[in-house]
Amino acid sequence: MGIVDFVLHFDKHLLEFVAQYGTWVYAILFTIVFAETGFVVTPLLPGDSLLFAAGALCATGELSMTAMLALLMFAAFAGNSVNFAVGRFIGPRVFTGTYRLLNKAYLDRAHAFFEQHGGKAIVLARFVPIVRTFVPFVAGAAQMTTATFVLYNAVGAVSWVALCLGAGWFFGNIPIIKNNFSLVTIGIVFVSILPMLFEIIAHRRRQRRA
Repeated sequence: MGIVDFVLHFDKHLLEFVAQYGTWVYAILFTIVFAETGFVVTPLLPGDSLLFAAGALCATGELSMTAMLALLMFAAFAGNSVNFAVGRFIGPRVFTGTYRLLNKAYLDRAHAFFEQHGGKAIVLARFVPIVRTFVPFVAGAAQMTTATFVLYNAVGAVSWVALCLGAGWFFGNIPIIKNNFSLVTIGIVFVSILPMLFEIIAHRRRQRRA
C-alpha cells in the first residue's frame, strides 16, 4: 500500500522532496526513472505520474524544464540500455546449457518477433507501465539487433519523457487536475494501455485475414 500511495500521490511527495532536498531532487528523479526502466525488479516505481508531476512543478518554476528534459531522457535511455544488456547476458543462459529452464523455441520466436516488430514494441512499451520494464529485458534475451534497439530506445525515451513532462507543464496546475491527481494517474495508465490494445486487436485481425 505504501508503493500505491507513493505512485498515486507522487505530486505531494515530489513537493516534499523539493522542500527537503532542494537541487538534489534532480538526482532523486533521475534515479527513480533509471531504476523503473532499468531493473526488472522495480516495475512499480512511478513513471508516467512522476514525469507528469515534474512537468507541473517545472511550470511553476520550482524545477527547470530544460534540466528535467535532459536528465530524464538520459535516465530513460540509460535504464533501458542496462535492462537490455542484462537480458542479453542472462537470457540465453536461462534457455540453454546445463541450467536450461525454459523451452528454447520460445526464445527463437521472441527473436523473430523483435527482428520484425521490435522497434514498434520498444517505442510503444515506453507508454505502458510495468510492460516498459520487461520489454527491453526480453528484447535483450531474444538477442535483438543492438543497433536497432539503440535507435528505437532513443526514440522511445525522447517521446515518452517529452510527452509526459509536456502534459504536466500544460495541464498539471489546472485546479481540477491538481486536486484529483490520483484519478489523473489512473487515467494516464488507462490511456497508456490503449496503443498496445489497438496494436493487439490489429494484429489479431491481420492473423484472421491471413
